Amino acid sequence: MTSVVVDVIAETPLWVSLPGAEDLVERAAAAAVAAAGVVVLAGAEISIMLADDARLRELNREWRGQDKPTNVLSFPAVPPDRLATSPLLGDIAVAYETARREAEAEDKALPDHLVHLVVHGTLHLLGHDHLDPVEAQRMEALEIRVLAGLGIADPYGDLPLDEAAPAIRMARTP
Repeated sequence: MTSVVVDVIAETPLWVSLPGAEDLVERAAAAAVAAAGVVVLAGAEISIMLADDARLRELNREWRGQDKPTNVLSFPAVPPDRLATSPLLGDIAVAYETARREAEAEDKALPDHLVHLVVHGTLHLLGHDHLDPVEAQRMEALEIRVLAGLGIADPYGDLPLDEAAPAIRMARTP
């Protein structure tokens, strides 16, 4: 397993309502890196900011031209072909209120949804994307596999955890 350093900054006290959030985030990012199938420099760093909707709205407006909050944003430090030599992988920001609303609307536990958002954001740092259907299917299958390894059910479907593995195999079939 490749070791990464995950720096977590809780920018808002809202995250205090989720005990252990920082540990969940660290485990999620490390699991995503380990499963992603890319070589990264040992000890490479990922910074994760646990923020609120106001901060994510600012970042989304500044970097994506969208004046609204979003659940997670990723800022890769280097292109995928430089991951093996870069001491920095990038930054991730997660919005508390949006994550909580989504978890409630989808009847998911907030800790599970937070882990999913961090896995998703980490995969973006590593060059994965979902701009077209093929890329989206690959990225979702990888997310499902990482989450299953962390004991979290498929966030894209209604499959119980013990049925997630066949779905992953089907999604990975060429």
